[in-house]
Amino acid sequence: MKQQIVAASKAEPVDYVNPYMGNISHLLVPTYPIVHLPNSMLRVYPQRGDYTSGKLHGLPVLQISHRGSFVFNLSPFQGDETDLARVMDYDYDNEVVKPYYYKVDLCDQQLHVDFAPSRQSAIYHFDYRRQNAVPYLVLNGGNGELTVDGNTVYGYQNIWNNLKVYIYMETDVTPEQSGVFRDGKWNREKRKAEGDDICVALSWSPALSSLNVRYGVSYISVEQAKKNLKREIPGFELETVAEEGRRIWNEELGKIRISGGTENDRHVFYTSLYRCLERPVCVSEDGRYFSVYDNKVHDDSGHAYYTDDWVWDSYRAAHPLRILLDAPKHTDMIRSFLRMAETDGRHSLPNFPEITGDSRRMNCNHGVSVMADAWCKGVRDFDLREAYAYAKNSVEKKTLAPWSSAAPGWLDCFYMEKGYIPALYPGEKETVPEVNSWEKRQAVAVTLGTSYDQWCLSRMAAALGLEHEAEHYLDCSYNYRNLFNPQTSFFHPKDKEGKFIEPFDYRFSGGMGARDYYGENNAWVYRWDVQHNAGDLVELMGGKEAFVRNLDATFNEWLGRPKYEFYAQLPDHTGNVGQYSMGNEPSLHIPYLYNYAGAPWKTQHRIRSLVHQWFRNDLMGMPGDEDGGGLSAFVVFSMMGFYPVTPGLPVYHIGSPFFSSIELKMSNGKTLEIIARNCSEENKYIQSAKLNGKVWTKPWFSHEDIVNGGKLEFVMGNRCNKEWGSGAEDVPPSLDMKNNE
Repeated sequence: MKQQIVAASKAEPVDYVNPYMGNISHLLVPTYPIVHLPNSMLRVYPQRGDYTSGKLHGLPVLQISHRGSFVFNLSPFQGDETDLARVMDYDYDNEVVKPYYYKVDLCDQQLHVDFAPSRQSAIYHFDYRRQNAVPYLVLNGGNGELTVDGNTVYGYQNIWNNLKVYIYMETDVTPEQSGVFRDGKWNREKRKAEGDDICVALSWSPALSSLNVRYGVSYISVEQAKKNLKREIPGFELETVAEEGRRIWNEELGKIRISGGTENDRHVFYTSLYRCLERPVCVSEDGRYFSVYDNKVHDDSGHAYYTDDWVWDSYRAAHPLRILLDAPKHTDMIRSFLRMAETDGRHSLPNFPEITGDSRRMNCNHGVSVMADAWCKGVRDFDLREAYAYAKNSVEKKTLAPWSSAAPGWLDCFYMEKGYIPALYPGEKETVPEVNSWEKRQAVAVTLGTSYDQWCLSRMAAALGLEHEAEHYLDCSYNYRNLFNPQTSFFHPKDKEGKFIEPFDYRFSGGMGARDYYGENNAWVYRWDVQHNAGDLVELMGGKEAFVRNLDATFNEWLGRPKYEFYAQLPDHTGNVGQYSMGNEPSLHIPYLYNYAGAPWKTQHRIRSLVHQWFRNDLMGMPGDEDGGGLSAFVVFSMMGFYPVTPGLPVYHIGSPFFSSIELKMSNGKTLEIIARNCSEENKYIQSAKLNGKVWTKPWFSHEDIVNGGKLEFVMGNRCNKEWGSGAEDVPPSLDMKNNE
């Protein structure tokens, strides 16, 4: 590889991306050093546990989900035929991972590997360095079929839910021998492997010193996989593919240009942006896509089809970020959700759409938020009436029980009538069949989240002129009040008779992951889960001073147990600052809530400290499950100096910019410029501000203020300015913009 591809100087955005950031997890799932182009179907990463693993399990061909689910596996080998295996476990060294390129030395084999991806195809280069040893290449899969024919291998692997992954692979040198490999034996006479554990092997003369292998993948057919390959990688020049990948990444990451900040900040920022661009993935192939919802190949009508999106995580910041950076792509993602709903049995929006279908994970139905947020920000190239119908079905035509796609039952009828999910007492037997035995009712989390979803429905209904329905869902959006305990200012589960569950511990009640009442996080986090009406929460808690005291307590309250006991019950509640969990998405908006209570300086302080405490350019630089952009989008927004606290409301909250200059080029060609004079690690506090040339005292601004280009100017200092943004007239809106007109 050319030197400028492998180790360019720190001049372009992609050179600040460190895929190794967070590869060693503090507690749960590590990040993955994924090699791919933005939102592309073909993704790979080294097949191992995490960075500490001493072995590579072969070489990857394709992964179909964010956390693994590898399809096919490639193993180069050089040595004695008796040592051949379906998958080789390699000692390795000198590994380099770039978003657009991968290289590694396989030590025992004395093999060097280079790899570069395109969108639906990729290319490997192997240097066989052992003299007088036969070079081999083994391709294996699960259940399916593989045929070897000259210098080509093609076939498919069956995945669950009627999905097939097809492959078409070519080598630049025709092998001398090839055939089916099964049960440790190589049959050179047999050309087709069928059934379980499909595997073929190829070999060359010992004189071969290098080999190029290119392949295409498809969810439609072998023929389409071949077309994908020939369209994207017509030759065997790996450097050409890597250079094009580098160009694409710089173009995509370069939509946000930063100046100033520390070296660590620049790495964290662009690495986080890179992680936001992994999912969802585009599975349109020459204008067609395969849908697992009806097992048919469809014409995409000029709108690419996207899937693999964990909406419970991504609605909060990843989707709002996409609205700014690439509204047309975001529109295609929304249209993809609508296509899924159209072919889904209940015509409801997906919750965790994956390549294999909607896995219905987590709680609530926040695809509703994605629709409402796009519409209110002027992204409207989709059928709102259709979206509203599917959104209603998501809330009303299937159960609200977490991790379930069952029809509505008693629990749902109770919520519709009483306005909350009833909870069970410790030890009380579950009798509702649709409740998952592990995930439980999550009574408070589902009540609060559904209140938010219904507010989003009210926004959509109002946009359609459906006044009665808009009013109904707006009333429902206050259902969080039904679980507010005025004696403690916490959201507290109630039984079916309307009585608070007592006795109660806001840290630990609720069993594993607090799932009886909350979800992965405890009551201290869900105390703030009223994204759509924080202004009302201020009043419920007794006013601004009490609200700030309660926020402060969240960041200062000790765990309540030794760490090993705390995390044994709440393993997802990571990245702790007091009871605040920087490692899980329900916490992301919390540090911005000081803006509602006349204390924006506290938001500025918290954002700077949280990001620097938990997001670093090192192997443990991620505080929790990254969730394919779920956490990273928080970092991107926060380091730019603003954040979408309430998706569905066209408002951004101001925090503390990390860079002296930021230029964000939006998809309409306009530019948002953010200038932070005197910005430094110490100078984190806003002293004064201007928006589009006018003095600005509000700790928020609207989407309308920037959508056609804008300029936000700050003067920063090292002492908190308690006056800026603290006036009663400066409070951010809740529920609707009209509150602040």
